[in-house]
Amino acid sequence: MAIYDDLPPCLLGFPGELRDRLVAAVLSGAKTTTTGLLEQYEREGEPLPEPGTRAVLVDSAERPLAVLERTEVRVLRLAEVDLRHAVDEGEGYASVAEWRASHEGFWHSAELRAAMGDPHFTVGDDTLVVTERFRVLRDGDGAGA
Repeated sequence: MAIYDDLPPCLLGFPGELRDRLVAAVLSGAKTTTTGLLEQYEREGEPLPEPGTRAVLVDSAERPLAVLERTEVRVLRLAEVDLRHAVDEGEGYASVAEWRASHEGFWHSAELRAAMGDPHFTVGDDTLVVTERFRVLRDGDGAGA
């Protein structure tokens, strides 16, 4: 589709069950934030996202599903992530501690460590994360805000 042609992909998690669950949460409106590791952007030579920029939400088969617009981007210490952000990740977290335990499980996984090129990669309070808030501008059917 033409609306997706010039936009970078928004890849949530790794392809498979996790990405599919996260994508469904975005499309349902439950997920309006996401979190990445600053170090991962740096290792991949990727520029940090900026408010106002757009990306294409893709599923595990990398099919374009929606256009997202970032409305807020912050770089902060992992220990500074707040409850609003954690809840708005749309995965049912009732506390920052739940959110953090889930994210640390992902960030300490063999798959993420392999992607980082560091089998011993770990995060802690001072690890810098990139938090994004976004809105769905258009879904794959042409509907949406």
